[in-house]
Amino acid sequence: MDISRLPAEARQRRSAEIREFLRSRRSRLTPADVGMPSGGGRRTPGLRREEVAVLAGVGVSWYTWLEQGREINVSADVLDAIARVLRFDAAEREHLYLLAGLNPPQAPASTSASDREVPSGLRRVIDGWLPRPAYVIDRHWNLVVVNRAARVVFGYDEGDHNCLVSFFTNARHRTALHRWEDGARAIVGRFRADAARYPDDPEFGRLAADMCAASPAFAGIWAEHPVGSAAHGIKVLDVPEAGQLAFEYTTLPLSDLPGHRLLLYTPAPDTDTGSRLEALLSVPEPQAG
Repeated sequence: MDISRLPAEARQRRSAEIREFLRSRRSRLTPADVGMPSGGGRRTPGLRREEVAVLAGVGVSWYTWLEQGREINVSADVLDAIARVLRFDAAEREHLYLLAGLNPPQAPASTSASDREVPSGLRRVIDGWLPRPAYVIDRHWNLVVVNRAARVVFGYDEGDHNCLVSFFTNARHRTALHRWEDGARAIVGRFRADAARYPDDPEFGRLAADMCAASPAFAGIWAEHPVGSAAHGIKVLDVPEAGQLAFEYTTLPLSDLPGHRLLLYTPAPDTDTGSRLEALLSVPEPQAG
């Protein structure tokens, strides 16, 4: 973002915000917190500008200008050093980048189990959404948490681990979904747009290559390079046990789980989808074994 192109009023607001933001973060630390002698004669709590500059390895004048919100050249390395000195968490670091006019770096790809842990409160929301479908996917479209309604309505079973893969390979889902071809083009466009957000993540390329090999339909659409994004829409399915079900869906990003999204489905107005769902979900699940 080129800050110099902002209107004067917007530049003034940005200057005030970065000034107050950095001052507030300096004030919450003491010299002892960062291994420096406390000295004496401090009129205000917290670290001084000079101390932050020394610890971050930047010039005192440069740091002062940054805190004043002046239009100076900044680099990611310097912002990271300041964030480290002031002990920023991930959200504070991202905020500093944006105030300084830089795009925050993308979170690194991770395949660890902790990356896919969903807070218990969110799990309760997903389960409490019953009898309506709800689920969480990660950045690679892996199904992380799926409630019973989503499993029943969309035909997800133990073999379904990724909603992109299931869209093209789950025969029940393909048969049930109205206007499947339109949905296929839309979902491939959204996946390509997601891949562009993480250019250093090889998993997107691997998954696309696997899908091209497994699904001629996917391969044909992928070769056309569609790109799209949709946070909400309509989905209509014919479910053998319930008849036609029509949903409005909403996609919500999860700030505490970078790259993860929550998808919530609500019965479309002026349909009997709600009553059909309740009847469908009233049937007990078969017991394993």
